Amino acid sequence: MNKKIVVLGAGESGAGAAVLAKDRGYDVFVSDYGKIAPQYKKILEDEGIAWEEGGHTMSRILDATEVVKSPGIAKETPVMQAVLKKNIPVISEIEFAGRFTDARMVCITGSNGKTTTTLLTYHILRQAGIDVGLAGNVGKSLAYQVARSPHSTYVIELSSFQLDDMYSFRADIAVLLNITPDHLDRYDHRMENYVSAKFRILQNQTPQDAFIYWKADPVINSQLERIKVEARQFPFDAIQAPGLAAYIDENENMVVTTPDGSLTMPRADLSLNGLHNLYNSMAAALSACLLDIKSSVIRNALHDFEGVEHRLEYVCDVDGVRYINDSKATNVNSTWYALESMNTPVVLILGGKDKGNDYSEILPLVRKKVKSIVAMGVHNEKIVDFFSGEVPVTSTGSLDEAIAAARACAVAGDTVLLSPCCASFDLFSSYEDRGRKFKDAVRKLK
Repeated sequence: MNKKIVVLGAGESGAGAAVLAKDRGYDVFVSDYGKIAPQYKKILEDEGIAWEEGGHTMSRILDATEVVKSPGIAKETPVMQAVLKKNIPVISEIEFAGRFTDARMVCITGSNGKTTTTLLTYHILRQAGIDVGLAGNVGKSLAYQVARSPHSTYVIELSSFQLDDMYSFRADIAVLLNITPDHLDRYDHRMENYVSAKFRILQNQTPQDAFIYWKADPVINSQLERIKVEARQFPFDAIQAPGLAAYIDENENMVVTTPDGSLTMPRADLSLNGLHNLYNSMAAALSACLLDIKSSVIRNALHDFEGVEHRLEYVCDVDGVRYINDSKATNVNSTWYALESMNTPVVLILGGKDKGNDYSEILPLVRKKVKSIVAMGVHNEKIVDFFSGEVPVTSTGSLDEAIAAARACAVAGDTVLLSPCCASFDLFSSYEDRGRKFKDAVRKLK
């Protein structure tokens, strides 16, 4: 019987999954409730893959043997409820692609820092001359690469949503950077559900595989007490302690030690600044050492990496004020790391679609480093109520208003930091859209 694959969502992952399914002889149908972007529509058309947009033909979807679901589609949506009611197996594009490759998989997750760590790891591997692909939340669809441009190794950024729908996939190297409250609206507002999703990155690992994690994360440590980890463990932290595979020594050197390779380099030589980026660099260096990459190559790559757009990205100076785009900070902990790295007075732009944020985590840093907060969004009441009395707070309803308010209270030597703590979907189509519009607007001030 010919297996019928239905792909829900026709973005990067969906279009790639459809191509791989077609190449492997499946009967493929792609359905997207919204509009399909022109570049993905062209792929489907060129490949002769049946598709629809602007709604779902349920009879066709419920005839599927298996559903490959976009990570952005919540299980509460009517289409998913119907699929689940009929007990049709639902998997992610990563799970599907993993069936058709024996490549080494370096998989990275965490509430914050995973994009930077993924791109940094990919950069090191490319510098080492490894045949490597970039996939998951960044780069190209893993399924498409497996189908049309296979690699011997992949570096994959995985969200909790992708991990939810992964079952047989195995990471050769699993990296878990941190776990802080995020996306709890997708996990019945239960932190333990979100933690369990993140820890799915360890499923199917063997004693030959590796698990890299931040030793000082209390949530990770608590979960590790409850589960058995099959893989070799490589914890890292900023402060030297017994059992760590990476740390900073008394001479401010980053020390990384694994059975497959080691290195020492001055912390000052790392291209990325801030405590959060130190952890990202340690995780990437550990992965590279475990892949037996020369220490000289790792050092050079850690030194010349240029960072990630929308993550503590310097925009320009206007009238002596630095403007920083940290639009990728869509949760409170991410903003904590941004504030931790600031060493000048900050005018902080917060706001967007609140995901159940608890702002108390950043309150000590706000008191210490922030001179004023500009709330930018459709609903700013929570931010205004929480921070009023701590620092001056201005409520604005658009990007232009927010930048004007920030400019009005910033003086030479200050930093205007867009680090919203929130998702972007009240005023923007994505955090990338928010970051690019912020940069464009700031540059027009010059």
